[in-house]
This record gives sequence, structure tokens and C-alpha cells, in this order.
Amino acid sequence: MSAKKTNRKTERQAPEPPEFALPGFAAGESLSEFECAGLAAKFISEQTSLRPEIALVLGSGLGAFADEFSSATKIPYAEIPYFPRSTAVGHAGTLVVGKVGRIPVCGMQGRVHLYEGYSVKDVAFPIRVFARMGVKAVILTNAAGGIKREFVQGKLVVIKDHINLQSANPLSGPNDERFGPRFPDMSSAYDRRFREMAVGEGNRIGIGMYEGVYAALPGPSYETPAEIRYLRTIGADLVGMSTVPEVIAARHSGIRVLGISCVTNAAAGMLDQPLDHKEVLETAERVKGQFIGLLKALLPRIAEVIS
Repeated sequence: MSAKKTNRKTERQAPEPPEFALPGFAAGESLSEFECAGLAAKFISEQTSLRPEIALVLGSGLGAFADEFSSATKIPYAEIPYFPRSTAVGHAGTLVVGKVGRIPVCGMQGRVHLYEGYSVKDVAFPIRVFARMGVKAVILTNAAGGIKREFVQGKLVVIKDHINLQSANPLSGPNDERFGPRFPDMSSAYDRRFREMAVGEGNRIGIGMYEGVYAALPGPSYETPAEIRYLRTIGADLVGMSTVPEVIAARHSGIRVLGISCVTNAAAGMLDQPLDHKEVLETAERVKGQFIGLLKALLPRIAEVIS
């Protein structure tokens, strides 16, 4: 059954998490996650001649980088079979396949989250699609709250490890060996060489990069001051509501990972003021020049490593 384009006027409607079954099939007959990801990958590949081996997930307010891709093909998530649709403010919900310099890349302008009502498998599904497309490395970006006092608003921080407090894992349930092994190793979830390159390039262009541990909570409410004190105690430097399911799915499929957080606000209790998502988007807008400069410096080096 061929995929049909949807009416773009409906993209902002509240999504229904996809069920892994093609409409029109006999009742009870459904496709596996692997097969659905394959159909989505096939659809994307049919829209462009580029075959990227690097993908980027651009978080809250950070999607502007994909607007700079040359030879770009833009595909709304709503048009990709089984692809979940973004509903959060600051997440455009468009997949862009294009080039940065001479490097073909695939960029997601926004992601979906558990707090939107999606399952953890839905959240990780775009990474499954990248795996079926032949992607070898993914750069995951997000907006995060700064817990470590040095991580002030506007800092870019390379994620060196994470703490999963979302009570969900995209690998739960039967394992499909076509994606990866039942018990994947996560001791080096964030590629050491990529991290070293990110810190080095950031310092070279004058950003001043740090590394930190990212704690993922389900959201959508921000954390309480007591929760931030707890997170600091257990070793977290940053806090957010995304990224970790994507990292787990990527490593399960053998995709190398670089994670970068933009500290868009101080975590609860750090300053005597309420938290506001508008502040998150304003900070991301303010630092997007540094962020884009860092990614442009990193992509040729990552491309060389994975070639």
C-alpha cells in the first residue's frame, strides 16, 4: 500500500500514537517495528537521492540548523509512514535531508516526548528509521536545566553519561535481533571520541565546552527544588525530558552517539524565579549561532571517523 500525503493543515492536531499495523490489512495482521521502520526509511529515501550516514535530532528551539542545509528536501513528519508527530512548542516536526558542506545529513526539526502521550517505543521510532536508512552516527541535542552551578544559562554541554528516571525503556518487550542484541552494553553510550572532538572543537572556536551527566525525567512539569537536590546528590549535572530513549535505541542498533545539551534555564531552586518554557526558547535562539558553529566544525570530523 503506497503512502499518501496528509493535509498539512492537520499537523498541529493532537497526535494519536501510531499502531504498528498498515491500514487495509486483514484484522489482526500487523507489521513488526522493524518492518514499519523499513517502510518509513524507504519512503524517506524515495524523496531524495542523498544517503546520509549522520543524523541529527534538533531539540527545543534548536531546529534552525536544518534550515541551512543545502540541496535540502523537507518532509513533514505527518507524511512519513508511522512517524510520530511533534506537538511541543519549538518542535517544527519536519525531517530535512540535505548537505552541510559536502556531507549528506538527515536532520529532525523537533522530536516527540513521553509527556505528549507517546509510548517509549514511539519516542525511539525515528532512531529505528535511521538505523534502517544506514545511519552510522547520530547527534542528539536538547534543551536542559542546569544543575551544576557552572552550567549557567546559554552554556553548551557535551553529555558524557545519563541517568534514566523516566521509568521506561524502548527495549522492553520481545527483542528483535534484526535491530540488535537482547542486552546491549551501555557503558560507553556516548562515544568517547565524539565527545573529545566536541569539547576540542568547542574550545577551539571559543565556546568553552564542558561535559556533564544528563538526568531524564518524564515531564511535562518542571522539577521541584527538592527533586533537583536529589538529582544533584545522585550525580546529575543537567536535567531534561528527552534524549535517553533515543540513545538506548541507537546503541541497540550499533549507531554511535554524540549528545549536546543547551542549558536554557537554571534548574528549580537555583534561582529565585519560576521556570518558563518561553525562557527555554529565547535562550536557544540566543545561542543558536554558537550551536550551529559547533555542529559545522564537528560534522566533517565525525564523517571522517565513520567512513
